[in-house]
Amino acid sequence: MKFAVYGQYYQESYNEILQEILTFTKEKNIEVVFEKNFYDMISYKDSLEVTTFDTYEQLDSSFDIFISVGGDGTILRAATFVRDSGIPILGINAGRLGFLASIPRESILYYLDLVHHKKYTLSKRTVLGLDTQIKVPELETINFALNEVSINRKDTTSMIVIETYLDGEYLNSYWADGLIISTPTGSTGYSMSCGGAVLLPDAKSLIITPIAPHNLNTRPIVIPEDTEIKLKVSGREEQYLVSLDSRIYTIANENELTIKRKPFDINMVAFKDNPFLDTLRNKLLWGEDKRN
Repeated sequence: MKFAVYGQYYQESYNEILQEILTFTKEKNIEVVFEKNFYDMISYKDSLEVTTFDTYEQLDSSFDIFISVGGDGTILRAATFVRDSGIPILGINAGRLGFLASIPRESILYYLDLVHHKKYTLSKRTVLGLDTQIKVPELETINFALNEVSINRKDTTSMIVIETYLDGEYLNSYWADGLIISTPTGSTGYSMSCGGAVLLPDAKSLIITPIAPHNLNTRPIVIPEDTEIKLKVSGREEQYLVSLDSRIYTIANENELTIKRKPFDINMVAFKDNPFLDTLRNKLLWGEDKRN
């Protein structure tokens, strides 16, 4: 087997996690390849007997698992390496909430053993693509999001107006601070904090959630995942912000956006004894009410 290991940041508290990964892989004769920037941050890197990779092109079919060490934000970055390769991502939670990075650090060896014996399933996660009417160079290489695409006002406290069309049919003009188009994976993130519904990961739907809408009758709406969404933004400023999983770009008002599902999924490693509903209930403290 062959594992890739990635972390967006490095903290001394990661040492125990990395040592468990390296001890396990050495015992099982599994090849380990670290992402170069993460490797360079490790204080004792010179003692590690591992190779490194720099770009997503180096992640070929020889890799079995992509291990992400950190929080959910780290997995969102990991997706930019995996892309359409199909390599499953295993998220080890060294962060806080951890809907995606759901493997607790105290159970790493147990779950690595399950992976080694292929006792896991794949949770296929919908990916959203973004195209602009006028090309934006920064979006040429990474124009997709695992969680959400969000539109926000820029350099102003005034609202923006977002004309929204679904498969060419006019839906609404949102007068708001912004708009979120979320996948089921992102439904427990920014969208949920703005009042959007929570979807199960395998739901074939997207959520359109306004951010602080001026019209109180405006509510989040759930739509089929194969819907093509077009957005036209206007406001007092000449530009607005577009975020793809926290990667932020500045777009001119006259530049229309098209958002639709990408033809590939991101594969997340899932286990029978660690289901999404348990994660959802535990992370959101459902059932903590004494009446339950």
